[in-house]
Amino acid sequence: MTAKMDSIDSDSAAGAGAGRWAFAALLGGNIALSLGAMLVRMADTGPTASAFWRMTLALPLLLIFAWRETGGRMPPRPALAVAAAAGIFFALDLVAWHLGILQTKVANATLFGNCASLLLVLWTIFLTRSLPRGWQAAAILLAFAGSALLMGQSYELSPDYLVGDLLSVLAGVLYTGYVILMQRVRGELGPWAALAIASAVCVPILLGTALALGETVMPHDWTPLILLALLSQVVGQGLMIWSLPRFSPLVIGLTLLIQPAFAAFTGWIGFGETLSAIDIVGGLMVGAALVLIRLPSRRAAPI
Repeated sequence: MTAKMDSIDSDSAAGAGAGRWAFAALLGGNIALSLGAMLVRMADTGPTASAFWRMTLALPLLLIFAWRETGGRMPPRPALAVAAAAGIFFALDLVAWHLGILQTKVANATLFGNCASLLLVLWTIFLTRSLPRGWQAAAILLAFAGSALLMGQSYELSPDYLVGDLLSVLAGVLYTGYVILMQRVRGELGPWAALAIASAVCVPILLGTALALGETVMPHDWTPLILLALLSQVVGQGLMIWSLPRFSPLVIGLTLLIQPAFAAFTGWIGFGETLSAIDIVGGLMVGAALVLIRLPSRRAAPI
């Protein structure tokens, strides 16, 4: 009996440890992704072309990781179809997001692009048929209030930014579909296989769109594009996709809000942009929300 109890305790500890690593990966993925808007602006190609290079440059690495993960075996057809559908959503998300970044303020694009956070919370409510309560409700309120404080000062409503704002909202909607589909397929595919399939589907869509829009495709400076591929697609998406099956859409949605918080921090460190007291309070509120959303998992099974 004692040996059995020791085994249960060991399994619980291992599960808790895995949950902590998964949450760290989810946060790390969002931090890496938060640098994407800055790198898109630095690229000397068109906005959709930069998304094409993000996928194309990352794809060989993703295919190598996927081959090692699967042993060279082809995935089941239903899983392949779902991952491919996720890739279509992701490609359209990147088209809308990258075009929106250049037609509105970065603050506006970040704010509206993160509507996926709210949509994933609503998706959780739809799935569970119940409203969040207790710590979860407090975390949601803190997270969205903190994000509003962070973005409120730099956000600017203007007719000049309308197209970019609408494109950013569309990107958030499409990214929500991508996350839901990738979370579903991760029950059948490993993270690298799922990401490689989705990325491969993106490449022809993004190249065709860039050419149709008459964008500059070939860069003179490869540095921003290489960094975009490594940080956003390999590191950012890799960590995100690995951690997806371990969390509910609610937790995933709230962690997306770390992106505007970290963007404000990097603006302060890298570009000398002043952080006001309101910015600091907003960032602390988002951080507190991420702590609160983990509390229920410590009383029961990991989220």
